[in-house]
Amino acid sequence: MEKCLFAAWLFFAAAAVGGTASESPQRPGEDSPYEEMQILARAIQLIRQDYVDDTKVGYKDLTYSALRGMLADLDPHSQFMEPSDFKNMQEDTKSEFGGLGIVVSQKNGILTIINPMEDSPGFEAGLLPGDQILKINGQSTEKLTISETVDKLRGEVGEKITLTINRPSTKELKDYELTRAVIKVPSVKDAQILPARRTDDPRIGYVRITQFNEPTASELSKALDKLEKQGMDALVLDLRYNPGGLLGSAVDVCGEFLPPETRVVSTEGRTPSREYRTAVRTGSPRKYPLVVLVNYASASGSEIVAGALKDLHRALLVGETTFGKGSVQSVISLPDGSAVRLTTAKYFTPAKNVIHEHGVSPHIRATLTSDQEAALLRSRRLREDATKSGTIHRDAQLERAIDALQGAFLYGKKNSPKSGEPPS
Repeated sequence: MEKCLFAAWLFFAAAAVGGTASESPQRPGEDSPYEEMQILARAIQLIRQDYVDDTKVGYKDLTYSALRGMLADLDPHSQFMEPSDFKNMQEDTKSEFGGLGIVVSQKNGILTIINPMEDSPGFEAGLLPGDQILKINGQSTEKLTISETVDKLRGEVGEKITLTINRPSTKELKDYELTRAVIKVPSVKDAQILPARRTDDPRIGYVRITQFNEPTASELSKALDKLEKQGMDALVLDLRYNPGGLLGSAVDVCGEFLPPETRVVSTEGRTPSREYRTAVRTGSPRKYPLVVLVNYASASGSEIVAGALKDLHRALLVGETTFGKGSVQSVISLPDGSAVRLTTAKYFTPAKNVIHEHGVSPHIRATLTSDQEAALLRSRRLREDATKSGTIHRDAQLERAIDALQGAFLYGKKNSPKSGEPPS
C-alpha cells in the first residue's frame, strides 16, 4: 500500500512540474525532475519505514521539513512559512505588534541585528546595529532561519527573554535580558530647523525616517510643509539605521523630490522586469538642496531612495556604503494555508546599479567611531521628542551634511544654478 501511495504521489508531482511519464525522455545532461523526485520519494519512504520515532514521520511533517530545507538553502531571505507563520506575517502589516523591536537578518551566515527600533525594548537595552545574536534563551541561533528567529523573539507581552550578544566592534560578549512589549512602529521623526552656526547661514531643515510604512510619505509631506513655512532653504534627510519597509512607500518618498513618472527603481529576475515610477502629486516637486545621510545599517527601502536620488543627481549622499539588501521576495500561498517567500528578482537603481550585496556608496564618506555611534544612539534613547526639545545630537556625519549644503549655497551664489539642486 505504501509503495502504491508513493507511486501515485510521484506521478502527480511529476505532472505538477510540467508533464507526465509519457513525455519524451530527457536529453543527456539535462536536469530531470523525474529522477530527482524519485530520490526524494524514496528518501521519504525510507524515513517512514525505518526511522526510530514514528511520531515524526507523518507526510505533513516530512514535506514541511523538506520545504524548509529547500527554501533556506537558496538564500537567507527565501523561506517556507507554515500556516501560523504566514498568518503572523500578514498581521505584521499592522502598526503594532508584540516583541523586542529589533530587525534581524543573516550577514555572513550569522544572525545580525540591522536596527533596533526606537522606543522598543531592544533599543532601550542598548542593542546596536551590527550586534550578532548568538543565543536566544540559551539556544544557539546557528541553524535557525529568519522565520524561526522571529518566532522565538516574539511572544506574550511582559515575558522576559535573554539574548546572548556578540559585538564585533568591541569583541564584547554579553547577555541581555529584555521584556517583550507592544511595539509601536515610528516613521517620520525629529522634523525641525537646525540651529544656524552664523546669522547669514541658510536655514537647514532636518527630518529622519526610521522605516517605510504606509503613512510615511504623507507624514513626510506634512513635515516638509511645516518646515517650508518656517523658511527652510535646504534639507538633510536622515536614513541612517533605516531597515526599509514597504516598496511603495519608498517610491512615494522619492516622489516628494522628483518629477512625476520618474523611474525610481526597477527589478530584474526570471520574470519580466518591472519599473516603479513616482506618482502624479499635487504641487511641484520640492527643489531645494538635499543631502541624504546613510550608513551601514541603511537597508532595502532606504537604499532604493538613496540610490534613486543619487543616480538622478537630486541629492548628495553623505555617510557610509549601505547594507546591500536589494532583492525582491514574493510571498506565494500554498493550498493548505502555508506559503513560500521566494527571492524572485533584484533591485536596480535608475543607472542600472545593482543594490544587492553591493549597497549604495555615498558621494562624501563620513564615519563615526564606536564611541560616537554609541553617543548618537544614546541621545536618541534619552530624548523623548527632539521636535519638542528643539535640538538633536550633532554628530560628525550630520556636520559633514551641513557643510555640504552650505557649500552648495556658496556655489549657487557664484554660479546661479537653475534648479537649485546641489552639485553631484
